[in-house]
Amino acid sequence: MRKTGTMLAALAVGFLTSTAALAGDVRIMWYSDGVEGDVLKDLLDRFMKENPDVNVVLDNVSYSVVREQLPVQLEAGNGPDIARVTNLKAQSQHWLDLRPLVGDPAYWDENFGAQADWMRPDGSNQISGFMTQITIAGGFANKTLFDQAGVAMPGKDATWDDWAKAAKQVAESQQVPFPMALDRSGHRLSGPNLSYGANYIGPDGKPAPLDEGSKSFLGKFIGWIADGTMSKDVWVSAAGSTYRAAADDFINGQLVYYYSGSWQVPNFSTKIGSNFDWVATGSPCGPVNCTGMTGGAGLVAVKYTKNPKDVAKVMDYLAREDIVKEFSERTLFLPAHKGVLAKGLDFKTDDAQAKAALNEFVTAGTSLSDLARKLPGWHWADTFYGALVTRVSQAAAGEMSLDEAITRIDADIAAKVKDSSL
Repeated sequence: MRKTGTMLAALAVGFLTSTAALAGDVRIMWYSDGVEGDVLKDLLDRFMKENPDVNVVLDNVSYSVVREQLPVQLEAGNGPDIARVTNLKAQSQHWLDLRPLVGDPAYWDENFGAQADWMRPDGSNQISGFMTQITIAGGFANKTLFDQAGVAMPGKDATWDDWAKAAKQVAESQQVPFPMALDRSGHRLSGPNLSYGANYIGPDGKPAPLDEGSKSFLGKFIGWIADGTMSKDVWVSAAGSTYRAAADDFINGQLVYYYSGSWQVPNFSTKIGSNFDWVATGSPCGPVNCTGMTGGAGLVAVKYTKNPKDVAKVMDYLAREDIVKEFSERTLFLPAHKGVLAKGLDFKTDDAQAKAALNEFVTAGTSLSDLARKLPGWHWADTFYGALVTRVSQAAAGEMSLDEAITRIDADIAAKVKDSSL
């Protein structure tokens, strides 16, 4: 009986999230890393009190639904009315142009213009939506484990090798299972790749074959998985390009050093509490630089909506300066809104560790390489990330050699480019 109920519930969710809202409804597909879904619901409840003619339905789904099911829905001309997504550029043909619909397009251009190209078709001035937050990839260290082990934590300009050596010493001393972990994500792999000199973009603007920079770090990364320095579980526990984070291992005190990003700060603040001390470290250095990756999640309007005017009304509300400020302060997110950033924020937390971590990520954002800033608006970024994850995972599992994985990555990407109309 329970199995049948679960299946029916799953079918119901699938129906709700695959169909544009009916007249008078605006349906939002939303995923959460931390508390942001609860904050958004509160804000939307207030919106509906102010606008009783618009009913907003918030569908909270897993990130895998957004990554794997939403693209299928969009290709079929379906989907929600609004969605929170990270694969912004490659799906931009599906986003609604809000420019003729919002109350003040100049406001959007002024405050969200810096990232507008991340989510619109190349060559257009479309307003597709706005970034719910700007994210910076970077590391987190369990300071309590370092202190207990009597191992000095690597400093500001520490390399990936420095962190690997120190994390392994700590793990052995404190008998924790994982010295290091890096999210199962091509985006997360790309920061260290770039720090080793990688360049993904060819002279024609299309993907270039993997170069020595990428090959150098990927070889090191797969070697660390093989010798136990890097968590193997994260990378071999899923198939294809499926995303998996190692956040729970860090939260449970089973991981010394975790490479993820700024979006984890509210999650850690809520779930770690006073269980142990943790710090954000920025990105370790490679031979070329110490860059992480930037990015974030965008809230975009879907052009298949039956209610574009109501969608624009919801988007105008959520993009308001006071609403963006409140959302950012309550979620501990770094906002993309120019006006909010200029006036400063008062993050709603008494957690000194969380505040220090946010400040560390703000600092890390100043040392991003030019390529790291460019990739979020590059059409082929997600294609590159997906091929990296799939083949590196297979090499990590021992299914193929590093050389074969590199050959397959290049072939996978080339096939996508060939099949594209671009």
